[in-house]
Formats: sequence, C-alpha cells, structure tokens
Amino acid sequence: MRSNLLIYSFSMPKKKEGSIESQIFRLTDRVMKLTYHFKTHGKDYSSQRGLWKILGKRKRLLIYLFKTNLSSYQDLTNQLGIRRLKKLVIN
Repeated sequence: MRSNLLIYSFSMPKKKEGSIESQIFRLTDRVMKLTYHFKTHGKDYSSQRGLWKILGKRKRLLIYLFKTNLSSYQDLTNQLGIRRLKKLVIN
C-alpha cells in the first residue's frame, strides 16, 4: 500500500495541490505513519486521539467527494487502497 501512495503522489499535477483528492491523500499518508507508530507505542493515547480526528476528517472529505464526483471517488479509493464508505444517505 505504501508504494501506491508514492505512485499517486508523483502522478498528481502541481495545480491540484489543494484539491480534495490531495487532501485525502495527505491524510491517508498521516494515518499510515501513525499506525506504524502504534506498533511500537501502543499506549500513546494522545496520538490515538489525533488519529481518530484525522480519520473523521478524511471520512468527511470522502463523503463530499462521493456526493460531488463519484468517478473521482472510486479512482481515489482504488489507488489508495482504502475501504469505501459503508452506507451513505444522500440528502
């Protein structure tokens, strides 16, 4: 999965640095780093709280991307190797 993140980062054009896709990519990269950190520091509860906040923000961005651009959402989840949203109620 780590190699997928590297490939995705080099394939992203410079003009899309602030896009939803790039934000989700950066949050996924931080999640990967924190999960590796927890393998050696299992009782680091303050970092666990930060991880939950990152996961919540990534989920909100994924919901927004799902509602606005479904094809981009599907491509991004496939490239990053993350699970898709379980259920989504569109208002």
